[in-house]
Amino acid sequence: MRFTRTAAAAAAFTALLLPTTAHAAPTDTPAHDPGQTITLPVRDALTRLPLADENRTGYERSKFKHWIDADKDGCNTRSEVLKAEAVIAPEQGVRCKLSGGEWYSPYDDRYISGPSGLDIDHLVPLAEAWDSGASTWTAKEREAYANDLGDNRALIAVSAASNRSKADQDPTTWLPPATGYRCQYATDWIADKIRWHLSIDSSEHAALADVLGRCPNPPVTVTTAR
Repeated sequence: MRFTRTAAAAAAFTALLLPTTAHAAPTDTPAHDPGQTITLPVRDALTRLPLADENRTGYERSKFKHWIDADKDGCNTRSEVLKAEAVIAPEQGVRCKLSGGEWYSPYDDRYISGPSGLDIDHLVPLAEAWDSGASTWTAKEREAYANDLGDNRALIAVSAASNRSKADQDPTTWLPPATGYRCQYATDWIADKIRWHLSIDSSEHAALADVLGRCPNPPVTVTTAR
């Protein structure tokens, strides 16, 4: 099940901001256990991510096949996300062509009418996933990652401008322009990396810890995909 992101939800998260606190040193994640559900405070979740240097050798976007129509209903992954996250539902025509509708882009805190102004962002970009462990995956695992509808944090409809500004950057060099969304963004980034058993590098860990130091420490629940 996917949940609509709204300006009100982002504002509610911002209202919970707390002063900076200390963070535990990162530790190794447990062995892979697909389907395991993990619930723990987000700062503790950060410590579950293994530290490793990134390596982009051999990366090609085409190695992550998307967008697919996994359930063969005529709507590919992009369309499924747009339908699920619409604030005002679009009209669906032949071959799942969508028109009209309205969406909220939390990265830049704006509403967008019509699907043409939206991109579907891989919260943890494909290149970043490759750097963090996906280079060793099978083609099918990378396809599953690129089309992950099993966790509503993995794919997000945002303005094309904000998505292209982000590109393949991690939180070390890019955070949402809407500062009130940054706690949620860091939390979701950590959850997505835990879900797919991806690593982080030391600068990424420091950047996430810095964001979380100005945020609440709610429990985060993740069901692992691999």
